[in-house]
Amino acid sequence: MAIVSGALLMVNPVAAADAKLPALVKIIVPFGPGGSNDVVARAIAGPLAKRLESTVIVDNKAGASGVIGNDAVAKAPRDGSVLLLTSSTFLTVAATQARLPYDPLGDLIPVAMVGEGPMLLAVSSAFPVKTPAEYIAAARARPGEMTYGSAGVGSIGHLATEFLNTAAKIQMTHVAYKGAANAIVDLAGGQIYAMISNYSSLLPQLNTRRVRALAVTSRQPSPVFPNLPPLSATVPGYSMEIWICVFAPAGTPAPLIERLNREIREISAAPELKVFLEPDGALPVAIAPSALTARLKDELAQWKAIAADRKIVTE
Repeated sequence: MAIVSGALLMVNPVAAADAKLPALVKIIVPFGPGGSNDVVARAIAGPLAKRLESTVIVDNKAGASGVIGNDAVAKAPRDGSVLLLTSSTFLTVAATQARLPYDPLGDLIPVAMVGEGPMLLAVSSAFPVKTPAEYIAAARARPGEMTYGSAGVGSIGHLATEFLNTAAKIQMTHVAYKGAANAIVDLAGGQIYAMISNYSSLLPQLNTRRVRALAVTSRQPSPVFPNLPPLSATVPGYSMEIWICVFAPAGTPAPLIERLNREIREISAAPELKVFLEPDGALPVAIAPSALTARLKDELAQWKAIAADRKIVTE
């Protein structure tokens, strides 16, 4: 548990006139210490404490693919004292789990997006394709034969690749692993053909050249990966990015949400946070709470449609 206090520091007079947050603000991370969500939460905690004149605590509540931490925030006081910092798995879990103890976008509301970035389509270097078009052509020529790996059934890599199957009208066969690291080892060894994964997980094998990145999953080219084309250039309509967002319990007063949105957006855009977003090729995103809510509702509907079409259900 990390504690950062900003109570004794000077405050911007404009911020002082805004909605006042509680003296203690807890950011719950629904995963264990040391992961990317945890690292970003701790990077935000210090500057947020200074801006709010509050003590900010980062609290890890891991378990059940994030459900335990998510549920704790959904049932927390609606006064800005308890926030959730999580990633895109928040929606993929909601799309694939048959039962949840909370309504993901009914009991929780998005406050601010910290950053987002594309995943990468990567292949084993033993697989002689060099472009997304060659990859799709090979998959069409060998329906069901080409295998792809993921961190497990219902993981974001699983859903992202099933989305590609649908959008490109191809059929690759899923191989589920216990974690992305195990899948990437087999990708490097040529046991599976391909994988859609985040950059930081792929990086060690990209460096050894046993794995080759073909494309980014964003709709537009990514400034972080200027040498990789977007998959959408080959597969029209395909687009997905992973993100880190802050949520609050539904019913938290709008002035508090608006202030938190502004403070987190400014913190995310600061150069000091760049080093924490770069490992996954993420960039800060400025988006108002209402627009963010609409976007995440659309995204959840998309993941639910893919999960239903592909019969992906987890417990």
